[in-house]
Amino acid sequence: MDFGLVLQTDPPASQVVSLMKRAERNGFRYGWTFDSAVLWQEPFVIYSQILANTQKLTIGPMVTNPGTRTWEVTASTFATLNDMYGNRTVCGIGRGDSAMRVAGRAPNTLARLGEAIEVIRDLAEGREAVVDGNPIRIPWITDGKLPVWMAAYGPKALALAGQKADGFILQLADLYLTEWMIKAVRQAAVEAGRDPDSITICVAAPAYVGEDLAHARDQCRWFGGMVGNHVADLVSRYGEHSSMVPDELTEYVKSRQGYDYSHHGRTGNPSADFVPDEIVDRFCLLGPAEAHIEKLRALRDLGVDQFALYNMHDAREATIDAYGSDVIPLFS
Repeated sequence: MDFGLVLQTDPPASQVVSLMKRAERNGFRYGWTFDSAVLWQEPFVIYSQILANTQKLTIGPMVTNPGTRTWEVTASTFATLNDMYGNRTVCGIGRGDSAMRVAGRAPNTLARLGEAIEVIRDLAEGREAVVDGNPIRIPWITDGKLPVWMAAYGPKALALAGQKADGFILQLADLYLTEWMIKAVRQAAVEAGRDPDSITICVAAPAYVGEDLAHARDQCRWFGGMVGNHVADLVSRYGEHSSMVPDELTEYVKSRQGYDYSHHGRTGNPSADFVPDEIVDRFCLLGPAEAHIEKLRALRDLGVDQFALYNMHDAREATIDAYGSDVIPLFS
């Protein structure tokens, strides 16, 4: 199992670079950041510094979207980084939650997302693609490589990931839901004539190593609020107690009262006060290292190829170091 570190690009950017360097020293193989231009600093600028200051770390957004950047710009940016530092990037992409809504726009449709996945990958790897009805190719790309991993929760999005994406990003670590969603992605891949085992499975969730479980929960409760945005969309689309979406995912958002993106992904987010301890425990990895190891082994047995650790809390360095000393060596 691979391990990734997920950060927000809060200023100063030098701190983001420093934490990514620390992650690589501790055995992490992937470095991810949020991508929301209004809320945080521009990630692709920072990626250049991360790549320059690491040797093997693969870098990418968790996640970008097809609406805030034109597709040829996204492809060219990835391809430029790959040309400068070797093929060490990955494109995580989704419909766009914070990036689109903060700018007053609705998230992208799945049809647009599916088209963007193919166009961005083709352009970044040097092939011709059609953008807004015009065939284009980036002529200077000769040896480009860009895997595109898609974030998804709902049944239609899971199917799209299985049909078109190189990887599937699941932003929660609940064992039941992980199993259900991996099966949906792989079944869609089979029905599309693809090898289901060729799709990389990445589970992303907060991890907090320590004995004080109550404190760890409070530091990571924001995550249930963030996931709740997507769950609320599913409830509005499919209704409550739909056979299309498990109750285990939708039940906890009944008392959700709205969401303030100014606190998005941050400890102490007041928009996450509806999230019960049970959901925090199910969605996150909390407690002593032994508890993390037990859950990670269960995730690995379900087919998870990478665990990406959201590191937005008050023990960022300590958690990276604890994973490097006590967790990652057991999975290498």
